[in-house]
Amino acid sequence: MISWKKQRHIAFLSFLIFLFSFNGVLAQGDAKNGQTLFKSKCSSCHALDKQVVGPALGGVVARLKKDQNLDEAWLLKWIKNNEALRKSGDKYANQVYEKFNKTQMTVFADLSDQNIKDILEYTSNPPKEEPKADAAGGAGAGMDATAISAQKEQDKKTTAMLLITLGAITGLLTWVLLKLRQLVKLQADPLLTPEDAKKTKSFGEYYKKYNKVAKALLGLLALLALYGLWNALMGIGVYKGYRPEQPIYFSHKIHAGENKIDCQLCHSSAKYGKVSEIPSVNVCMNCHRNISEYKGKYIEPGKTREFYTGQIKEIYKASGWSEEKQAYVNPPKPIQWTRIHNMPDFVYFNHAQHVVAGEQAIISSWNKKNKDNQIDVVCKACHGKIDTMNVVEMANDFTMGWCIECHRSTEVDMTNGYNKEYFKNLHTKLKKQYPASNGKVTVESIGGLECGKCHY
Repeated sequence: MISWKKQRHIAFLSFLIFLFSFNGVLAQGDAKNGQTLFKSKCSSCHALDKQVVGPALGGVVARLKKDQNLDEAWLLKWIKNNEALRKSGDKYANQVYEKFNKTQMTVFADLSDQNIKDILEYTSNPPKEEPKADAAGGAGAGMDATAISAQKEQDKKTTAMLLITLGAITGLLTWVLLKLRQLVKLQADPLLTPEDAKKTKSFGEYYKKYNKVAKALLGLLALLALYGLWNALMGIGVYKGYRPEQPIYFSHKIHAGENKIDCQLCHSSAKYGKVSEIPSVNVCMNCHRNISEYKGKYIEPGKTREFYTGQIKEIYKASGWSEEKQAYVNPPKPIQWTRIHNMPDFVYFNHAQHVVAGEQAIISSWNKKNKDNQIDVVCKACHGKIDTMNVVEMANDFTMGWCIECHRSTEVDMTNGYNKEYFKNLHTKLKKQYPASNGKVTVESIGGLECGKCHY
């Protein structure tokens, strides 16, 4: 018979063993750390709830135990070095490799056992997502809403002014026509009363007396009409503010602004070629092959996350990508993008020359002239702050005068070793010829206004 004292010791020891065992289960992995590791190491090929490049990993530990009777130890081996596990002859490892088109999984030898346990804990018990601030009520959206509201108000005022002006002109012309009609009617009557005859005579005398004034007014109106015609002609080909709808909605604010994607990741030829090309759908799929739905915080007014996700699906349709099969199985359909910036054929413009050779000079010149509107990327000098635009629009006139003004004010970067040596004699000559300029070398000074530079 066990004494009461021994029973208490046994019960206490049993409780400690149970407590430490239970604590070991609870401390199996840190889901929060696992979430961070999953996003940095795994999310390019896996998601919790669906197949991407690899299988869905939500509940993978329990699923593997149930289907294959494999425990966490197998997963540790697979994640650390799946290649070695396959070569060892492991049956299930080779089955997985064959099932997913022999896609080589990355070897994660840098992950510790605890790191992997954290990741597996995240796949089994992902922490609840904290409520995301809806940008429709956030600062970014507020700025957009304010800008849209201001633009609408300005449009209303402009429309009202045009209507008032047209109304006044219409009223004046109507009054003149009525008076002329009355005079014609009076003159056509063979029996004029003395009073009507006096009116007719008075109008004739009045016209004769102020004939010169009338001609001067007509001349002024003719000049105003010519000025209006000239402005209209000068506006041909100037499409500042042009913002066409595209076949697939693409927000530069989300990509370049919120996600900080460099312009040249998509427009790579801007740095190395004459033309900055429109990216092919393959460029889009480099990212969106694994990003099938929008989960960002920013949502512009009038849009939803479902709307953005729907546009990603349109990219899949265009590329022929199948989410289910994770392969290009359908015939591709070219996206008919609407071009926004298009120089006339007689104008030569080299992107690489401005983006590479003129980068620092253009940024510096712009920031000196625009203290309240600084830029950090050379592209913004011509295309505006693309990273704030939901729909891209033409931000500048792109007229000959606009280009010439830039060439006259932009100083050549003389801190550049090549320029400093190449323009050394010109620099000395300018200092002597234009002492007031302090020897500043602008693009104009090095032939930036020569016709053949832009027209050939």
